[in-house]
Amino acid sequence: MSDNSVDFLGELAWRGLLHQTSGDDAVARHLAGAPRIGYCGFDPTASSLTIGNFIPIRMLMQWQRCGHTPIVLMGGGTGLIGDPSGKDAERSLRTPDEVRANVARQRGIFERFLDFDPARPNAARMVNNLDWLGQLGYLEVLRDVGKHFSINAMIQRDSVKRRLEHREQGISYTEFSYMILQAYDFLHLHREAGCTVQLAGSDQYGNILSGIDLIHRAHHRGEHGDPLAFGVTAPLVTGADGKKIGKTERGAVWLTADHTSPYRFHQYWIQVEDRDVGAFLRWFTFVPREEIEDLLARHGAAPHERLAQRRLADEMTRLVHGESERARAVLAAEALFSGEVRGLDARTLEEIAEEVPGSDHERSLLDGEGVPLADVLASTTLASSKREAREFIANGAVQVNGDRAEEGRRLVAGDLLHGRFILLRRGRRSWHATRWDGARSAQA
Repeated sequence: MSDNSVDFLGELAWRGLLHQTSGDDAVARHLAGAPRIGYCGFDPTASSLTIGNFIPIRMLMQWQRCGHTPIVLMGGGTGLIGDPSGKDAERSLRTPDEVRANVARQRGIFERFLDFDPARPNAARMVNNLDWLGQLGYLEVLRDVGKHFSINAMIQRDSVKRRLEHREQGISYTEFSYMILQAYDFLHLHREAGCTVQLAGSDQYGNILSGIDLIHRAHHRGEHGDPLAFGVTAPLVTGADGKKIGKTERGAVWLTADHTSPYRFHQYWIQVEDRDVGAFLRWFTFVPREEIEDLLARHGAAPHERLAQRRLADEMTRLVHGESERARAVLAAEALFSGEVRGLDARTLEEIAEEVPGSDHERSLLDGEGVPLADVLASTTLASSKREAREFIANGAVQVNGDRAEEGRRLVAGDLLHGRFILLRRGRRSWHATRWDGARSAQA
């Protein structure tokens, strides 16, 4: 999916994703001159990536759509050190096996977003900086790389300066050296792949400039004429409240289903506040400008319909998890809203059970005449006592698998959905998933 007519910098700018560029107007001239090769690095500190990491991935996607060649740099080498940027204390070093496993797990993420088909002229590439950093000797780094770095300049970096100002935290020589390794990455890719642009978040701008400077020094390039390499950064995006995007009460929102289910992923975007939804549509999706403006106008006329949030949730879930998972997430949400949960497949039901409050119960309690619903209800989040549970049932406020429960209702084996779950509901919004597999001690 490529459109060489789209101006990369212009597209980022109107979407609010352009923070800084190096080289002033020279970078625009450079990009206009021919298809270019650019890279973005990713730190393998976890087995997955979050929606905060999606912004630089999106930059690479836009880069490829504009006809340029993207390189995904996996930090198999730098991940053994740890980037001090944005950190107030020393990172815990991960073992080589941990880093290697995280690199392997993250590879599949990029294959969903970028086109690696070798038949494509600007096919994406993936590299691991351990392949070259692991071959460097200590003396070689000191002689050929370290001599180009000024300690005076290095200690002025925000990532270093902040740590030095807090003496009880400090910074180790290991993390202090991180910027040298990252700069060498740019030099290596410039030499070996003809890479001339680094893309990143704004917190990496200082490291990008170090790489550009190293390239110039290694090639004995002076200050006259256009630079040999460039940097383009996106802002570190936050919500209107200033909080980091992708953080919820349940933790981070991840880009893989094993960390964040497609249902919960879809719900995250559905629940975006009105004051953020316009920015999120521009930042995260590829919805064209005219469509976003029209959508926001319709949303403003009827905000209760949450048209903008629904489009945002659909676009992001389809992009990250595929159309079938988007449809499944919508079906699950509709089932919880309507109460018609009996038709859900086993996997969707499992996801719902993970998202709503739940409890475990002994399967044997459902045999024969079963167990009084009021007894079970009192052991859930839906009632504080058996007396209150009976009152809710008598008032018609309780449903079992979407069906209204009558007084004296008992739960039996025939109520199990897919042989394991019984979903209880009080009122329109309060759900509780009971699991009946005997895996844990009885709650009822």
